[in-house]
Amino acid sequence: MILSKSCEYAVRATVYLALKSQKGEKAGIIEVAKAIGSPMHFTGKILQTLVRKKTLSSAKGPNGGFYVENGKTLFLIDIIRAIDGNGLFSACVLGLEKCSATEPCPVHEQVKPIRDILLAEFSKQPVSELVNDFEKNNYFLK
Repeated sequence: MILSKSCEYAVRATVYLALKSQKGEKAGIIEVAKAIGSPMHFTGKILQTLVRKKTLSSAKGPNGGFYVENGKTLFLIDIIRAIDGNGLFSACVLGLEKCSATEPCPVHEQVKPIRDILLAEFSKQPVSELVNDFEKNNYFLK
């Protein structure tokens, strides 16, 4: 598992909301939780975090809900950083505090290229592309 459970749900929720947003629709917490197979309260916390970090938008009122403003300018890396931070790309895989390029841990040099690839891939993957793949290949989100 590369991403935390919260981050996995955040990515799935964002893809679902981007799909709804393309149709001009918003979705509430209950709908999103059901669509991605996540507990409702957990989903609510994740969605609120994404709004606070300006990854998602929300509107109150009878036509309110959560939505994605522009899936073409929102990238997978944005969701990951909003929920998990940069640890996946910078923290020592052995959990050592002093691990760095100048003071590497025993696996630092082997892991760094993999991290760089992940960072590059997540940085070039817009949410709109995930939505297109979802629609074309009929993927499931739970």
